[in-house]
Amino acid sequence: MKFLVDMPLSPMLARWLTEMGHDAVHASAIGLHAASDVEIIDLARREARTVVTADLDYPRLIATAGSDSPSLVLFRGGDWTEAGVRTRLAEVLSALTEDEVQGSIITIDRDRVRRRRLPIG
Repeated sequence: MKFLVDMPLSPMLARWLTEMGHDAVHASAIGLHAASDVEIIDLARREARTVVTADLDYPRLIATAGSDSPSLVLFRGGDWTEAGVRTRLAEVLSALTEDEVQGSIITIDRDRVRRRRLPIG
């Protein structure tokens, strides 16, 4: 899968995803450290990447646009440790197929995972 890891999460997450066999980049590594959420969404859409973030604005922006992309993995619930993010993301990626991730907003809380298909009407 292709991922774009947003600024609220560590660049180490993109490296870990790459080590796990995915195509992953961190926003800071491609000059997007000061990019707006809309710019991140546009790039992810153009490159068919799933945005991984802890920024709660993304679901609203994607839903408001009525778009079926980009896909989104959203970590909610405050301070996530790097280990906690990796553990939960590994669980989600092992439970869902690439097709299930694509075209979805996946919200990861500490005690549950929710998946909504795009577009959200």
